[in-house]
Amino acid sequence: MFASCRELNNIGQKTRNVRSDTLKIQEKKINQDTLISITAAGDIMPGSNYPSDYSLPPDDGESLFDSVKSVSGSADINFANLEGTLLDSGGKPKKCNTPENCVSFRIPERYAGILKKAGFDLLSTANNHSNDMGEEGKISTVNTLNKYNINFAGYNDHPSAVFKRNGITFGFTAFAPNTGTQNLNDIPNAVRVVSDLKKKCDIVIVSFHGGAEGYSAQRVSGSKEFFLGEDRGNVYEFAHEVIDAGADIVIGHGPHVPRALELYNGKLIAYSLGNFCTYGKFSLSGPQGIAPLLKVFLDRKGNFVKGKIYSFKQVKRGIPVPDIEMNAVKIIKTLTEKDFPANPIKISDSGDIGF
Repeated sequence: MFASCRELNNIGQKTRNVRSDTLKIQEKKINQDTLISITAAGDIMPGSNYPSDYSLPPDDGESLFDSVKSVSGSADINFANLEGTLLDSGGKPKKCNTPENCVSFRIPERYAGILKKAGFDLLSTANNHSNDMGEEGKISTVNTLNKYNINFAGYNDHPSAVFKRNGITFGFTAFAPNTGTQNLNDIPNAVRVVSDLKKKCDIVIVSFHGGAEGYSAQRVSGSKEFFLGEDRGNVYEFAHEVIDAGADIVIGHGPHVPRALELYNGKLIAYSLGNFCTYGKFSLSGPQGIAPLLKVFLDRKGNFVKGKIYSFKQVKRGIPVPDIEMNAVKIIKTLTEKDFPANPIKISDSGDIGF
């Protein structure tokens, strides 16, 4: 029997669909070889010698990241938030509006080398501890990071960094609602900074330290958030605005707990990666001790392709180790489904992020 015209058309359409799908698969395979990889951790404070050495880790920190090195230095860019200042001694401890909750971190300068050995080569200096030791602490932090060839941004007078890696020009900028840092709440300025970076960079990475803190602050509210009377910003609005201005990925930290992921206009937002390595001075109870490490793959246009959440936890006052119970994955997966139910990305039980 001869096929009817309609059947022939259907066969032709099926053939075209197969060819189209084949081309898409081939294109995807080609793109796999040119993907850009970024690992991202949340807050890192590897030990403080202020007011005494009691809050320095064992082995002077040399083994602090032994359990995470295989992941933390595995990408083109390896990011974390430096929660404190790099200064051996001296400095002027900050004063707080709430003295009973006031803590100053003074991280020995040599610990920058420990971070570099762990693979971290991009740090945010925009957070509520980046001016803990006054101007002396800031100057020492800048000089120390430059000495160890670690890229950074976030101070008012160091708003962004531009650097090349594997033939790609990266731009990085960071924001927080704190004195001496680029203001998270000045969204028009953030838009200008990001827009200017996008004009000269292939990929723009934006970091923010914002949102309320603690166990009760795991949800993305979509509105202004406050902690101890401080305006910690509307991180949802901020993230969307900087992506509209040209950001390719937005990495959040500050609440000290993991938060949801969102895909917005093809770009990934991590609303909080919690505490990753916060030795000696942080509460690590419940989700505050969960330490996700996020690995993301972008195409050359900065669009999200795939990713993975690696589950770590902090033990013995703040040492990151693998978490066989996969709590980081469970928490972020659950929060993503709750806060962004229409989100196109899916997180598997093993931590893989895809569509």
